[in-house]
Amino acid sequence: MVAKPSRRGPETAVQNLPVDHSRDVFSVPNVITVLRLALIPFFFWFLVYGGPPSGRNDAAFALFAVCAGTDWLDGLIARSTGHVTAIGKVIDPLVDRLLIAGALLGLYLVGRVSLLLLLVLVGRDVYLLYGAWVLERHGRRVPVTVLGKATTAVLLAGFGSLIWDFPMVSTPELGVLRFGSVAVTIGGQHLLGAYVVLAGVAMSLSAAVQYTVIARRAYREAQAAQGAGARP
Repeated sequence: MVAKPSRRGPETAVQNLPVDHSRDVFSVPNVITVLRLALIPFFFWFLVYGGPPSGRNDAAFALFAVCAGTDWLDGLIARSTGHVTAIGKVIDPLVDRLLIAGALLGLYLVGRVSLLLLLVLVGRDVYLLYGAWVLERHGRRVPVTVLGKATTAVLLAGFGSLIWDFPMVSTPELGVLRFGSVAVTIGGQHLLGAYVVLAGVAMSLSAAVQYTVIARRAYREAQAAQGAGARP
């Protein structure tokens, strides 16, 4: 007797095929993000070692502008083509933080920003990364908020001005504030980027508070879901 072929054979074979995620990884927005990541070390080198100790640094500014501009470009392509992927949601904000950290550290090393500013912004990012790691362990993730995106844009604009050493703005001198051995002159002639970065710091701290509130709510929900699942 010849066994009849199963009618479910072809269907089962199709259903058991491995899922191809290559389009998720190798999409155009993700490739642009990875290329942006590859440019960050070159930007950092030109900022710290490849340019003048003061004044305009055209090479570093050009690389920084490409990195910052492609951040906008890959997001635009992802949304317009429907290629918003899970991996893209993770690596794109991470590359943004690395670009900001590289610019901040480089500007500190060439004496254009203070150690206090470096510690505040880096400390904020470390705090948020730790919170994201804790949530990830519970299967939760906090999406980037509008305030978070705006903060990144403002900081990138401010750092770009400091790197290019342009433009300068003049305001009336209002006096000097002293914090121990640190003196801060209020008003006078300063780079516009210095004011933009200060606005970015205020927005960054506000975004950190916002993310904390959202993350705490997500953490409580994750714990409640785990507790409900553990009950018989």
